[in-house]
Amino acid sequence: MMKKAMLALFAVALMAYAAPAHAERWTYLGQAHVDGVHDHDNIDIGRAAGRYHALQIRVENAPIEFDRVVVHYGNGQSEVLHVRQRIRPGRSTRAIRLAGDRVVSSVELWYGKARLRSGKPQVSVFGMR
Repeated sequence: MMKKAMLALFAVALMAYAAPAHAERWTYLGQAHVDGVHDHDNIDIGRAAGRYHALQIRVENAPIEFDRVVVHYGNGQSEVLHVRQRIRPGRSTRAIRLAGDRVVSSVELWYGKARLRSGKPQVSVFGMR
């Protein structure tokens, strides 16, 4: 019985340590404020430009209905990621895998025009190296 308790305590401690370590792997790439008039925004990565293998989109203030994300790479190529997901405030997408470990120069967000009753959504994009 004592071994099971110690093992359970170790597992809880390991999960508590692993969660912050996982969160630190995400790099903030930029944000956009959705106004309800336009159907897309482009986020130039700027200083955070670099090699990433996954993206995550986080939403604050109000929900937003995403259609797709177009990732523009440093070599001029683009990749379309079909997100098709409604994201509520305080929530995010899963880690969206990119085709390889590539230099991301900008991210284009496409979403449905929404009736903004509860505020204007703020969309933040994070990359995982």
